[in-house]
Amino acid sequence: MNAKAVALAMLLPAAALAQGFAGLGTDAEGFSIPQRGVPFEFPADHGAHPDYRIEWWYLTANLTDAGGRDYGIQWTLFRNALAPGEAEGWDSPQVWMAHAAITTPDGHHVAERFARGGVGSAGVTAEPFAAVIDDWSMAGPSLSDIVVTAQGTDFAYDLRLTADRPFVPQGDGGYSVKSQDGQASHYYSQPFYSVAGTLTLPQGEVAVTGTGWLDREWSSQPLSPDQTGWDWFSLHLDSGEKLMGFRLRSRARAPFTAATWIAADGTPTPLPDGAFRAEPLEVTRVAGREVPTAWALSLPERGLAVEVRAIQPQAWMDTAVEYWEGPVRITGSHGGRGYLEMTGYE
Repeated sequence: MNAKAVALAMLLPAAALAQGFAGLGTDAEGFSIPQRGVPFEFPADHGAHPDYRIEWWYLTANLTDAGGRDYGIQWTLFRNALAPGEAEGWDSPQVWMAHAAITTPDGHHVAERFARGGVGSAGVTAEPFAAVIDDWSMAGPSLSDIVVTAQGTDFAYDLRLTADRPFVPQGDGGYSVKSQDGQASHYYSQPFYSVAGTLTLPQGEVAVTGTGWLDREWSSQPLSPDQTGWDWFSLHLDSGEKLMGFRLRSRARAPFTAATWIAADGTPTPLPDGAFRAEPLEVTRVAGREVPTAWALSLPERGLAVEVRAIQPQAWMDTAVEYWEGPVRITGSHGGRGYLEMTGYE
């Protein structure tokens, strides 16, 4: 068994692997289930929720250097519970995994970390905010003012992110439905970060500025067992508005979609299944798979009809759970930049 297989087996029970993408359709018996109508409590909800099975702190940023060259970064910390609750030391049932990446028009640099909970290697505190795993961190006086660092064998970054607008609930006040069967997560975003800092690449250091987007989700069964993966878009439009949209693919049914239109002041408008449309335009051979790297997106009620194209089509996350993740450019009725994540392509 190779290192990736060992890591995946540590994160997911063997019976889970066939139940939805990466086992996210596994039965949630014993764990807490998201409930509609539960308001977020900040800053407490910036921290961990150990009674839920899966949770993440997911940051992406679209960046440019002084010459206008595009870059993207990802920093993600995942928590997976082998059993509900927390305990001290090696009795902790919490397992942590983290991914970091830098994407450029010429390449894609990826690193991964694993840690057990309870022994000081990884964890999250809500205030002052700190999410850490080994020598990677996302930390600051609050989640609206953070410094993010990570490094791999051939890259590193050190970035300051600040936001002056509120956190944005996704779905129905933060209750985000993911399937026709009603599986859901608690989900909020911070799509209004301003970013500045330094990337370290094989050719040297690069000063960059740009915009960032943080997604926070926790659930215990976020997918239906027949759902095979998703295509998720976070778009920073030149108008100052933002759009989050996803489609979840199924073995037997039409894709389930949801979206949130976010006004420039942070006011969200959630949109139901079918309102947001995403259709592949071009497919690229990536890591032995056929992956759509150009898309037509439409949201008729907002007059949005755009093409979204990958800056680097080969932005494959060669990690324990493999997927595609990278920055995109937006053209059409609206211009802008954003991020695309795609899972479940085999």
